[in-house]
Amino acid sequence: MTDAAASTPRWAVVVPVKPADRSKSRLEVPGIDRAALARAIALDTIAAVAACEAVERVVVVGDDGGLALEASGIPGLRFVPEPSPGGLNAAIAAGIETVNERMPRAALLGDLPALRPDDLATALGAARGIARGVVADSDGTGTTLLTAASGVAWESAFGEDSFARHRAMGAVPLNVTDASTLRHDVDTAEHLAAALDLGLGPRTAALVRASEV
Repeated sequence: MTDAAASTPRWAVVVPVKPADRSKSRLEVPGIDRAALARAIALDTIAAVAACEAVERVVVVGDDGGLALEASGIPGLRFVPEPSPGGLNAAIAAGIETVNERMPRAALLGDLPALRPDDLATALGAARGIARGVVADSDGTGTTLLTAASGVAWESAFGEDSFARHRAMGAVPLNVTDASTLRHDVDTAEHLAAALDLGLGPRTAALVRASEV
């Protein structure tokens, strides 16, 4: 890391994750258990975030004990239980509450199995100096990453048409290319095939390889 990078405040990133047995209801891939695939996708996403040099703290929100156990080899994670009543925005808010507001903060969905740490670092670098930033998914309607600068109160509106709703809240689209792995979330088999072309993380890739034997 350069001296300039070392002096720049690093990010806290919150990753909300549903329990694997309740996640990815639309993701049906022949030969792969859906819950195992959902957990592998989440773990590969979390590992990529933890490996990003722009990130200081990773907060995982959810109640999947199996995921927490399997993530024990990923350094620097903090786990926070999902609040009740739940929901994606409530889960993110619970994670954000554990972070000092003087840090720049981001929420990243836990379904980016091809995510590369450098692509996340590029987006977080683009978010410097912006009160709120947003990255659209590959369909252009959802959100994969939402950011808030230090001192900016946290707000999020994840869900259907979240990209437009985040824009309406003042979030600025970050300069992220269509090819960035940050844009390729996985909800369907077609999404998984597109992520495969980009290069899946090791856990997800292992399940895909096993299904092809």
